[in-house]
Amino acid sequence: MTVKVGDKVPAATMKVMGAQGPADLTTAELFAGKKVVLFAVPGAFTPTCSAAHLPGFVVNADKIKAKGVDTIVCLSVNDAFVMDAWGKDKNAEELVMAADGNGDFTKAMGLELDGSGFGLGQRSQRYAMIVEDGVVTTLNVEPGPGFEASSAEKIMEAL
Repeated sequence: MTVKVGDKVPAATMKVMGAQGPADLTTAELFAGKKVVLFAVPGAFTPTCSAAHLPGFVVNADKIKAKGVDTIVCLSVNDAFVMDAWGKDKNAEELVMAADGNGDFTKAMGLELDGSGFGLGQRSQRYAMIVEDGVVTTLNVEPGPGFEASSAEKIMEAL
């Protein structure tokens, strides 16, 4: 079942790159008492994700945070090493590059994508959401392969 507006974000643990290597980041640590924008992409370094989705949030990070957002998170079903390298490649220092390597968070959200036809395996659908103190207040899931509903601009409109 897909999470919807008004639901609490499911409990899960992701990975982020820390000083000593990959470190755990729980949804409780990420969302409790904060206003968070999280956007998810099917894969790091993939064409639309690298050319448009991530850069939109990088360029608009200051504007998004100026609207009261504590944290901006980019999530993908990739490992922490790939997410870290992608973040560095795209100058995403203002964002948390979260790895959902096993897809646990993605499955709990009900937003899996079967990319096996493209050799990608199980991935995340493309979406963006606003979460306030662990509760989803906005959820924009792309209806198909396009890129519009989950853009930084659409999230800024919702803020």
